[in-house]
Amino acid sequence: MDLGAPITSKSNARVKALRAALSGKAAKPGDLLGLEGEHLLVEAMRSGLEFETVFVRAGSERVLERPALHGLKARQMVLLSADVFASAVETESPQGIAAAVVIPEQDLGHSPGQSGLVLVLEGLQDPGNLGTLLRSAEAFGASFVMMTPETVNPWNPKVVRASAGSVFRMPVVRAPLAEIRRRLTALGLRMFAMVTPRDIASPLMETYLGAPCAVMIGNEGAGLSAEAIAIADALVTIPCAIESLNAAVAGSVMLYEAMRQRSAKP
Repeated sequence: MDLGAPITSKSNARVKALRAALSGKAAKPGDLLGLEGEHLLVEAMRSGLEFETVFVRAGSERVLERPALHGLKARQMVLLSADVFASAVETESPQGIAAAVVIPEQDLGHSPGQSGLVLVLEGLQDPGNLGTLLRSAEAFGASFVMMTPETVNPWNPKVVRASAGSVFRMPVVRAPLAEIRRRLTALGLRMFAMVTPRDIASPLMETYLGAPCAVMIGNEGAGLSAEAIAIADALVTIPCAIESLNAAVAGSVMLYEAMRQRSAKP
């Protein structure tokens, strides 16, 4: 594919657009989200995202010939000189290809889906934790994710990378706790709040998660708020040899246990 002469100016409008897309400010449907590397572009293709622009580093044109990228289409494809490409992306060892894609609309519909499993997140701040949980939510069959307004932006580039593309396919909605409770109750889901070990919390292995339910995970440092605990139907803990688990680990374990119970033979 002939991409023409490379762009050699770091102040070029399309280069500025790539930097803006990778800045982490994209947050709502229609915004341009920056992606870097073959894997994320492949995941975006697989998820049906709309590609606005594909950026290729001069000397790396053959990346477009890789089987995984067969059929890649964008409104425009441009070539950047090596130094300009490096100035626009964030990784220390860039793979030579990046893109700006359109954040899609996400429709939750009116039911929790066939799995009857939802992940609820309150106040998570670490992008890596959120990305990991989005990946676990997809892996273990959650229908969608609900998060409170103060939770980190799910389209933050670090979240996107940590999710390994799951953020493209896992519907996410932001809402206050009261609205989350109202919607999940209307769907017939019980809410299970993950807490650190305490007398009133049931061990995870003794908790039935086979019926439609929502798994609630709180902030990395503070855990779930008193308001979140108050709206939960039950408190759950994961017995372990240390005081508590990382939020992403705890949430992933709960999601796995819910999937295991659903798939277990009667």
